[in-house]
Amino acid sequence: MIRYTVPESQSQDFAKQGQTILDTFAGQPGFLRGRVARSVDEPNLWALVSEWEGAGFYRRALSAARMVMYPLMILMVNEPSAYEDVHTQDGT
Repeated sequence: MIRYTVPESQSQDFAKQGQTILDTFAGQPGFLRGRVARSVDEPNLWALVSEWEGAGFYRRALSAARMVMYPLMILMVNEPSAYEDVHTQDGT
């Protein structure tokens, strides 16, 4: 998960660029799924969420996608972005 602080005036462009990043990720080995999300409580807070077969796939994909991600780097929240599942549960 990569979080971003996006001014309202840039939200439409951000959504398009986020989709471009997801398209790039989708072409990388180990990609499972991804989404661009926006906080309902803080509309300037966005997230690029992706799921991978493992952290190594994610890190290699970041390298492969760095050029399409570059324009959004100034908006990134500086925090860890790789998480591993500890517990999962599907809905019924």
